[in-house]
Amino acid sequence: MDQHGLLINTLVYLAAAVVAVPIAKRLGLGSVLGYLIAGVVIGPFGLRLITNVEDILHFAEFGVVLLLFLIGLELNPRRLWGLRKSIVGVGGAQVVVTTLLILALGMLLGFHWKVSLVAAMGLSLSSTAIALQTLTEKNLLTTPAGNNAFSVLLFQDIAVIPILALLPLLGVEAADAGSGNPLLDTAIVIAVIAAIVIGGHYLIRPVIRYIANTKLPEIFTAFSLLLVIGIALLMQAVDMSMALGTFLAGVLLADSEYRHELETDIEPFKGLLLGLFFISVGMSIDFALLLQQPGLILVLVGGLIATKMVVILALGRALGMLTSQNLMFAFLLAQGGEFAFVIFSVASSFGALDREIGDVLVAAVALSMLSTPLLMIIHARLVEPRFANFGDKRETDIIAHREQPVIIAGFGRFGQIIARLLHANGIATTIIDHNPQQIDRVRKFGYKVFYGDASRMDLLHAAGAGQARLLILALDDREAMHETIAAARQHFPGLKILARAWDMVHAYELLDLGVTVFERETFASALSLGESALVELGYGAYRAKKLSYTFKRQDLKTLYAMHAVHQDQEKLISVSQEANDEMSRKFEVDERLLQEAEEKDWE
Repeated sequence: MDQHGLLINTLVYLAAAVVAVPIAKRLGLGSVLGYLIAGVVIGPFGLRLITNVEDILHFAEFGVVLLLFLIGLELNPRRLWGLRKSIVGVGGAQVVVTTLLILALGMLLGFHWKVSLVAAMGLSLSSTAIALQTLTEKNLLTTPAGNNAFSVLLFQDIAVIPILALLPLLGVEAADAGSGNPLLDTAIVIAVIAAIVIGGHYLIRPVIRYIANTKLPEIFTAFSLLLVIGIALLMQAVDMSMALGTFLAGVLLADSEYRHELETDIEPFKGLLLGLFFISVGMSIDFALLLQQPGLILVLVGGLIATKMVVILALGRALGMLTSQNLMFAFLLAQGGEFAFVIFSVASSFGALDREIGDVLVAAVALSMLSTPLLMIIHARLVEPRFANFGDKRETDIIAHREQPVIIAGFGRFGQIIARLLHANGIATTIIDHNPQQIDRVRKFGYKVFYGDASRMDLLHAAGAGQARLLILALDDREAMHETIAAARQHFPGLKILARAWDMVHAYELLDLGVTVFERETFASALSLGESALVELGYGAYRAKKLSYTFKRQDLKTLYAMHAVHQDQEKLISVSQEANDEMSRKFEVDERLLQEAEEKDWE
């Protein structure tokens, strides 16, 4: 491709992404689906603006390599070792069971066992790029579903190595790969992994330190890319997964003092290349083949998704996962993966898979990848609201009629601080929370917390709302908080309600509901830190405290003034500007009075 053609293609990619992704995000479809749709539109079966799909796909796979490197930076070796049972047990079970099940289905349909095995091994893998992008985008990596999905994906990346090694044995043509000596090939692989481990621990860190001392950010960025590309090419040279190698390098650097700088430098390139990967997947969907054999391909896609979901749901149930998390686990990994393209291509070159069958399987995998964002939307909008707690919803705890003066609804980070302060002063509380995992965790520390929905009147009555003096709402769910306020004000009009507010807008909503005592969750801590900043800048401790108190009083006055006009945007802006000017004048007056007082003292 000449330079002009490269620039034109780059322009097309960027324009497609800039147009499609924001629209998809605005419609609630997610960025991944936006990239996939962009690829379909500009690809050979859309507007034909780009036709060299295979070359672009190989280049774009480097985005997956960068993604695995960044994931590795988040996992230090100790944490990875702690996941070993999950990686081998959960990931291994998913790959083996799915492979055996698809193998049996293929043979029942009359395909040769070798063809069925190749198809089964390729289809057992899920998309690392799509699943991890979805997990990070939705902040789900730390959930049980996210942890188990990550373990499965990591094992699948490792499993690609023996799968590719097995393909020549299943083919009808002689393999022209490696040395021809399996023992020597294995020794080379082990030597490369050992070199990455030892080099990452003893060599790369001093080099990073030396590069960092140059104080040249562009050189540090260049070294970051050099490190990732070098390891990726080294792994590719011995027919191993590039992503697996860079993941291993990331793990070795996870506890380095330069981890955050590496993340910052790599992140922009990862985002762009990963987006290019998704676009190239969209372009690779062969709609001509789909039009020729629509029934076969759609049945394959549906069968693949259904089979993998059944296996993953059974696996999650065996692990004791809550149904809500188990469903998320299954929806995340139900698609085919990008490594299937590699496996089917290599299998075809060795004669282990007919080219026609390979093309059909590639189309089915690509369509299944396209369906994943849609599956996640279905899960979020239809499945989760109805079945998130189906089968795992614990019964509401029975609360004997209590007569504690304070009821606290919500025992997260906000509610815990309130409860500890009250308990330290001998004030008894009844605590209600709706998160069973949080309840089980805090009960280990001796807290008596009851499970239930605080908006239910029978639960509030049993908790003693008729006799209590205060109901403190520290719930994480804004809608649930509003429902609880409305119900409590209706049934317990004498109960004083104190509430957690997220921000000024939420404070307006609480005022509209009649709650006049509230605290914005970050306001006090931010004000305290600002007070400390004044002290560090040379203000006396008393003066800083006084300025902080003045600001708090003026800010509360501003909040009530803005609440009166918050439905009118123009008036709201005007009142806000006037309040800021008034606050500045107030501080100027206080400063002048303080100076006059100091001068008087000197006289």
